Amino acid sequence: MTGTWDSEDTWDSEDTEDTEDTWGTEDTGDAGDSRDIRAAHDGRERVFEALPPARGRGFARTWWGRAWLKALEDTALDGEQLGRGRKHAREGAVGAVAVRPGRITAVVRDRDRTPHRSDVLLRELSDAEWERLLDVVADRSGHIAALLDRDMPPQLVEDAAAAGVELLPGIGDLEPRCGCEAWDHCPHTAALCYQVARLLDEDPFVLLLMRGRGERELLDDIQARSVARAAGRVAGGVTGDAAEEATIRVPEGVPAREAFAAADAVPPLPAPPPAVAVPGRPPALGGGGEPAPGVDVAALEFLAADAAARARRLLAEALAPGHATAPLPAALTPREDAVRLAAAGPPAGVADRLAAGCGRDRGELARAVRAWEQGGPAGLAVLEEEWTPPDEALARARASLAAAWEGEETALRLRAVGNRWTVVGADAQLRYGRDGRWWPYRKERGRWWPAGPPDPDPAAALGPV
Repeated sequence: MTGTWDSEDTWDSEDTEDTEDTWGTEDTGDAGDSRDIRAAHDGRERVFEALPPARGRGFARTWWGRAWLKALEDTALDGEQLGRGRKHAREGAVGAVAVRPGRITAVVRDRDRTPHRSDVLLRELSDAEWERLLDVVADRSGHIAALLDRDMPPQLVEDAAAAGVELLPGIGDLEPRCGCEAWDHCPHTAALCYQVARLLDEDPFVLLLMRGRGERELLDDIQARSVARAAGRVAGGVTGDAAEEATIRVPEGVPAREAFAAADAVPPLPAPPPAVAVPGRPPALGGGGEPAPGVDVAALEFLAADAAARARRLLAEALAPGHATAPLPAALTPREDAVRLAAAGPPAGVADRLAAGCGRDRGELARAVRAWEQGGPAGLAVLEEEWTPPDEALARARASLAAAWEGEETALRLRAVGNRWTVVGADAQLRYGRDGRWWPYRKERGRWWPAGPPDPDPAAALGPV
């Protein structure tokens, strides 16, 4: 189908029966709409051929495409009409889409093949708004580079908004006009908007055309501004390299072969920093005037000292051999981090806050601190988790216990509950960790306390107890 939209918004066509507008369009698959979208460029008008059905995929992959659909869904009053519009769009009922300043247009067919001319209007930017927007783009070479790469970075939209220019539509901005004479968004205008979201995914210049300027016109204007600014800097005494850097040029790109070849020319990384013998001393925050309400000076000083100690430890670990291939440790939970902080010896008031914050009383926090000192997160897990080893792990644990005291005259009697083996007639216990190590415990004041570091050999682990 070929044709143009005239000034009266009517369609002059050489072929009114467009076979590509029919229901049941052959689904060619969707390996990227860029291979299926073809546009006829005519200055401030682009006509895109009908897209294949969108079965099995969403209508918008990019954040700006989703913003377009959000404006539609926030504007429409009847969600059922939107649902029918999505179905129309998925099944290929939307014909060729014409995009012009302030308007998108397409013929959308019902199931009975009744055609409806559908338009959606979007306010064009004023000349003053375009001036501000072009200044924003020309001020940052990254913005034009992103647009040329068919990307619309959020920073561009934010910078435009800061200049008083709203690029993306919002609620109420997508105004429907349809031959079915619906007064709100109908299935036809909704289907058109859903298809246009696919076009926007591929090319954000489509949105800028709706706002009033075509791609070539925009690029020429930005280039002219860049040249004018560079000339102004030269006239003001900025010459040579500085003037060249001041000019915002449209990037030409680098051949892939050259980019890969340049990898060998990348300079080496700088030498690592030297190890630190002791952590830095944090500033004293007390003294002087009264702290602001709610500010715990002792807690702040303690946290600053803890941060310095952690920084020193992390640096030492980074400088240790094999660090680059070592697995990353799991992030601590708030309860685990509270125990870690308590193990650093905070002031009494801070320790009370840590106990309350992690749901433990002072005695429970003290036991947790001792477990942490013996084995960090793994030691804390052995203290607080009671679990039943699966058959294979249980067999290994029993074999390890049998081998530990094999050949001794007096066999050690153990009573097992879950992963815990208690020595009968003694205040001693072995706990089997998920890592296959044995952790010794001693009963003190009626409660089991960690009594030493873990060991793969249960006899060695229980020895100090």
